[in-house]
Amino acid sequence: MKNFINRRSLLKSSLMTISGLALAPHISVGAFSGSSFSLDSNNRLYYSPLLREHFLDERPNVSAMMARLNANENPYGPPESTKKAVADSVSGGNRYSWKELTTLVDKIAKKEGVTPDHIMMGPGSSDLLEKVALVLFMKGGNVVSADPTYMSLIRVAEATGATWKAIPCKPDWSHDLDAMEKAIDKDTKMVYICNPNNPVGSITAGKDLLAFCSRVSEKVPVFIDEAYLELAEGNGTESMVSLLSQNKNVIIARTFSKIMGMAGLRVGYAVATPKFLDQIQKITRGGMGISHTSILGAIASFEDKEFQANTKKLNTECKQYVYENLTKMNYKYIPSFTNFIIFPIAMNGKDFLAKMNSKGIMVRAFDIQNKPWCRVSMGTMDEMKMFIKALGEVS
Repeated sequence: MKNFINRRSLLKSSLMTISGLALAPHISVGAFSGSSFSLDSNNRLYYSPLLREHFLDERPNVSAMMARLNANENPYGPPESTKKAVADSVSGGNRYSWKELTTLVDKIAKKEGVTPDHIMMGPGSSDLLEKVALVLFMKGGNVVSADPTYMSLIRVAEATGATWKAIPCKPDWSHDLDAMEKAIDKDTKMVYICNPNNPVGSITAGKDLLAFCSRVSEKVPVFIDEAYLELAEGNGTESMVSLLSQNKNVIIARTFSKIMGMAGLRVGYAVATPKFLDQIQKITRGGMGISHTSILGAIASFEDKEFQANTKKLNTECKQYVYENLTKMNYKYIPSFTNFIIFPIAMNGKDFLAKMNSKGIMVRAFDIQNKPWCRVSMGTMDEMKMFIKALGEVS
């Protein structure tokens, strides 16, 4: 039997902790912040047919934690260039920032190889996922995506009246593109693909995804969430933005939260055909929710290529360190193309969280197909050494 509680009750009962709120912004804020959410008999929050998440009964003292490795944040940001830009821009906070926003859009358009009317800005990419879902699913329909995956667009679509066709990932945790294509029917309004995929960190090969998006976008829009792509290394990690030169009905989302270190400053963008963006912006405008300081900070971060390259380098080094130590400890991790690693654990997820928190380490604990997993974000090397030490002590 399931228990149903609203967000206010969730907060009062402490079933959703401070860390949980930071980790799951699509639950605590946004278009469905007042919705009811179901807990199963083990007090796990329901995400999808295959995924549950554990939360502690009591809120951790975040300020006392030695390593916050739970939210896929960039531990090195914001860059110094962004800090200065934000500080210098505060005095202009009494003015609207259309000129500055136009400057940022022009820079993004040049990078992506499109004209500025292909760009829609938002306070983070999750905001854009939600806006697209609100507009497309106002009259119902269904959305096709992988399971597990990032749930922001899907939850808003469901809250708006849509249904979700959840297609299990393949054994290598990539998207089952054939099954997803077969799931499309006359009521499908969109296919959503998070690549690299959160929360599992896997990637679907660029060649396969390009062919899929090119073909399927002739039937329905395909939304490709590339929040982590700039951190990905290896073959098959290319963006789908090139399909716009063929006028394909694809939408690509990017964020300044990850490689650019601006998670708390909230800037993101979508790249799509002008026709598609017009459809969205007739209902809800992009860019209105971004502050003057964030825009100036984003311009600085965007231009700070040295910071981005260093973030990617350090992220890769930390992942390699964790891989080596997980292997020594007989953990079988999923190879990650992101700034986090997920791996199965041998104890109840809630107990694992409690033990790691007692060591000052904040991580995530999920059940995937009713088996417990830990997801750890990449912090600094010192923080990853703390994590490995704590993991060895609680195992």
